[in-house]
Amino acid sequence: MQEALEVEFDTVAAWTEEAVAELGADVAIPAACRGSGRPADLAWLADGLELSDGDRFLDAGAGLGGPTAWLVTEYSWRWRGPVVLAEPMVHAATASVRLFGHPAVAAWTEELPLADASVDAAWALGVLDTVPDKRAVLTELHRVLRPGGRLGLLVLVARGERAAELESNSFPTDVDLHRDLAATGFRVHDRVEASTLPDAPPAWTRRADAVESFLADRHADDPAWHQAQEQTAVLGGLLDSRDVVIVLLRCEAQ
Repeated sequence: MQEALEVEFDTVAAWTEEAVAELGADVAIPAACRGSGRPADLAWLADGLELSDGDRFLDAGAGLGGPTAWLVTEYSWRWRGPVVLAEPMVHAATASVRLFGHPAVAAWTEELPLADASVDAAWALGVLDTVPDKRAVLTELHRVLRPGGRLGLLVLVARGERAAELESNSFPTDVDLHRDLAATGFRVHDRVEASTLPDAPPAWTRRADAVESFLADRHADDPAWHQAQEQTAVLGGLLDSRDVVIVLLRCEAQ
């Protein structure tokens, strides 16, 4: 499981930074949001964060920082405040700083180097389904959020027996997810399946596809690329069969 995650979030992250350098800055955000949500997903979650000027924002498990870059760009009309990205994979964390200039720290979400109640809002996108101890992650997020702070989650949830086919992930069930949230002090205000929201706009898809083609051409002979592609194909099949579904949640720290 750890090796698969390192390929996806460290090796491919470093390659993606190279692709952006070659293809241009306009592909940066779609490329850096790979696996972290489409614009409609991010907008639904961002609305639930209820950000206002000065609010402190955390992206936990930030990857290359694309979702935070999207948030800072799209919500600048209503919010400006300090942001910090926490990402355990060093290549991804350092690449996010070079790509978007936001402060980032290489840290596991279970052990954030932040003070208690130091964050007003946070999100964790595609994080819970990659860790075995989901309550440890949620407990740490609850610790750093102020009382009443908002948390947005994108979680891949198991709905069928085939969910176990992807060894790189540990998909929670709907029941277990809500039990874990309640046990760690979170109240769920709203939830929606990502499949009910609009697809990514064509311009976004074209840019993401351009990066994918670049990576395939540049790294076609690398075993790490083949491993990443195999993981993507398995996950795509699980999503198509609805053995796994993408769920978005708006939560509040109690």
